[in-house]
Amino acid sequence: MRHERPMRKKKTTNLLTEVELEFMNELWALGQGSVRDVLDRLPPERNLAYTSGATILRILDEKGFVESRKDGKTLIYTPLLEKDRYQARSLQNLSRTLFDDTPASLVARLVDDAGLSEADLEDIRALVERRLQNDSG
Repeated sequence: MRHERPMRKKKTTNLLTEVELEFMNELWALGQGSVRDVLDRLPPERNLAYTSGATILRILDEKGFVESRKDGKTLIYTPLLEKDRYQARSLQNLSRTLFDDTPASLVARLVDDAGLSEADLEDIRALVERRLQNDSG
């Protein structure tokens, strides 16, 4: 008698682990791809086994971040979440958990970074000014 594996329930997690984010960044850049497509985009020093890459993409599928479809014998993965939406979600979480839900504290920490050049700061100022003009107009 053959035992059927029960269908796995999709996990609901809002944030990606570091390695999951690494894989999602490659999928976002590709639009869609196989395990091999993603692994080929990683730096050679990552040296991940095919099975490890397949496991990471399967987990992303279970978490609902990607969907997969068969193309012959190959699974093709497509992101279900847009990168900018994930960035917004991550920043909101960071602001809430690390900066007491005060976005100004998050931005203050960013602009206090000694690694920011004068050009970076001017770009940030221009973004803030544009947002203020759009909100008031």
